[in-house]
Amino acid sequence: MCKGLAGLPASCLRSAKDMKHRLGFLLQKSDSGDHSSFHSRKDRGVVSQRASQEEVKKWAESLENLISHECGLAAFKAFLKSEFSEENIDFWISCEEYKKIRSPSKLSPKAKKIYNEFISVQATKEVNLDSCTREETSRNMIHPTRTCFDEAQRKIFNLMEKDSYRRFLKSRFYLDLVNPSSCRAERKKGAKRLADCTHLLPQYA
Repeated sequence: MCKGLAGLPASCLRSAKDMKHRLGFLLQKSDSGDHSSFHSRKDRGVVSQRASQEEVKKWAESLENLISHECGLAAFKAFLKSEFSEENIDFWISCEEYKKIRSPSKLSPKAKKIYNEFISVQATKEVNLDSCTREETSRNMIHPTRTCFDEAQRKIFNLMEKDSYRRFLKSRFYLDLVNPSSCRAERKKGAKRLADCTHLLPQYA
């Protein structure tokens, strides 16, 4: 466990432990024969593509590099979830999947689902859009096309790029992946201190 986690509430520790386990398994699991995009693996807890250290370092070059890689997308989403702000990346993913729809009859119901979930005033996972973009997207719902969410998606991408992406690069979610040896050394260095307060941590079966 890296420095700082010992002071968190039990519920946060439990969430952090779960996410750390998923991310660790994600980078260790390999399946070189499978390179399909993340769009065909929606809602799967484990991806089979392995991220090399070289690839992980490229994630710091641009948000596009990060979220175009299955492991990078999973790491970024876990980070956003830890900040209770995963609605932006969920909206971006939904838009990418929407643009891949080939059947015209499926466009309208899918568009309305995305709109109701992320953009409407009663949206359960409302994203932060300016009023002009929100109104434009609302008008696009009259006759939905594959490009009806393009402007809203672009605004949310820019928002993530300027805000949450920069925080991600400074977070343990990224630093422990790009330099795992540093985290191992820190864990070893703090082993005795953590051992002295293990009675404060929640117990797992």
